[in-house]
Formats: sequence, C-alpha cells, structure tokens
Amino acid sequence: MEIDGRTRHYGGFYGVGGAAVAAGSTDHPVVLVWGNCQAEALRVVLNTVNTTPWGTLRVPPVHELTEDDLPHLDRLLRRTRAVLSQPVRRGYRGLPIGLDDLRERLPADVPVLRWPVVRWSALHPFQAIVRHPDDPSMDPDGVPYHDLRTVAAARDGRSADDPWDVDVPDEAFREVARRSGEELRRREARDTDIAVSDILEAVGAEATHTINHPQNGVLLRLGQRILDELGWAGTVQEPGRTLLGGIRAPVEQRVLDALGLTGTARSAWSVHLRTVSPDEIHRIQMDCYARHPGFVDAAVARHGEVMDLLGLGPS
Repeated sequence: MEIDGRTRHYGGFYGVGGAAVAAGSTDHPVVLVWGNCQAEALRVVLNTVNTTPWGTLRVPPVHELTEDDLPHLDRLLRRTRAVLSQPVRRGYRGLPIGLDDLRERLPADVPVLRWPVVRWSALHPFQAIVRHPDDPSMDPDGVPYHDLRTVAAARDGRSADDPWDVDVPDEAFREVARRSGEELRRREARDTDIAVSDILEAVGAEATHTINHPQNGVLLRLGQRILDELGWAGTVQEPGRTLLGGIRAPVEQRVLDALGLTGTARSAWSVHLRTVSPDEIHRIQMDCYARHPGFVDAAVARHGEVMDLLGLGPS
C-alpha cells in the first residue's frame, strides 16, 4: 500500500516508514510535546539536547487530528514518560485529545508540564486571527491573518484602491502591546506552569514572525525554561534553521519606535520565500471580504475595541 506524504511525515506517530525506525520500537519511551504548530517547533528545539532521559516524536498538531488517529495516539500514550502540553481543552474538536483527556489515559506518575499558546500583538498591532462564523477552518486569501485596516476599509465600503492606512499615536501602539501582554499573562496564570510573556518582552523586536509564530530566540528561551523546570540537564542549541518562519509579517518602524525597541523593520510580507507587499495583500483580502463578508462582521465584533483604539472606528 502506498503511503501518502502526510503519513510519511508523521511516520513515527503512525508507525510507518523510516521515521518509525528512527523513533525506535513501539515501546521506546518518549516525551510527548502536544499542541498546535508551536509544539512541533518547541519539540525541534528540545531535540537539540541529547542529555534528556527520553527522545521526542513528531506528531500532528491537535487541530489536524481525526478519529482515525485515536488508536495511534493511544499507542503513543503507552510509550509516553512525560507530557509538555499547551492548554488543549477537553473534547477538543469533538475528540478525546484535550490535556485532561490525555491525563486520564496516562499513569499518575507521568509528569505533565503546561506551556502557553503564544499570541503576541506588540510587533503586529493591526494583525488579527478571525474565524469565519460559517466555516471556522477557512483562512482569508493571501495570508492566514487579517489586517484591521483592511477590515475597516471593507466595513466602510471603500474600494481596494482607496487609502487604507491610518496615523496612530505612539500611546495607542503601546496600549495594544500592554493589552496583549496582559491577556497572555492572564492565560498563563490560569492555564499554565511555565510563562513566556516575559521572554517575548525581553526578546523585543525579534520576538515574533507573526502574532502567533514566535521566532527562534523565544523558542530557545522557552525550551531551556522547560528543561530547567523538569530538572533535566543540558542546554538547548540553535536548530540550524528558522522555525515557524514560512510566513513573516511586516514590522513597521513606527511601531518599534513607539515601543522603544531597537531592531530592523520589515516593509513587506515574506510568504514561503516570496516577497509580497502589504498593498497586494490588502487588495487580495478586500476581494475576499466581498465574497465572504462574514469575516468582516466577525472581526469587528471581536476586535472592535482595538480598532477604535487604533483610529479604525466607523467613518
């Protein structure tokens, strides 16, 4: 039977191909790093340390799992000796793959360490993630992020060629950053054992590629913090490649200046190694919003307060 590319990519999880051999036998103990795409990046960082008691295994992100994957997950849990998990709610996407679901199938002595989902708006104050009310899996065209300036233009009935940028006081940029940090710290206190908010603030201008994709500097410090918390020896190393960098959003100089950060601004998007101007993404998404107006309504409902703060209230 021919193995498809995705199954081969996660071969250790599915028990097929060379990846299964590399991952060891079916009873080889592993550390399970559980969560979204950030989890795989953190796993890569942790895999640079060869002094930890067990290895790691590449697994699909939780939002990609289906019911057919559950037997493979159960087999993996029998090998799991530690879990490093983002807060995944019980019954996530209708499946028993939340952290509490996993705990019920693990021995009581398996350590579980919770680390945060990274969501950080300081460098990208206009950027938002919005789910379409009729199809939460749908992404907007161009890039899987929304620009609140484009949302405002669509809401106000402007054309794609009309001016769409706005002047923003420095204090407004600082307030967006403050609120983002406050929300992350709230989630850390409620749901996690390890914090990342102070790491993001310390790394500054090089903290994130996008609002939900931290750069290597953040992942390395987070990985080391997790090792230290577990009492495992070793120091994480650069993995030799840029993690989570397939899409990199612009970073405006005025934002860096307002936040008092020293760094290099980015004037354009990098989308899988292709340079794309903000104007091009704006036009693409204005057309997308004309076909899917539910995005605009959902963005305004969720981010209206921030839009007002940034001078994007109704005209």
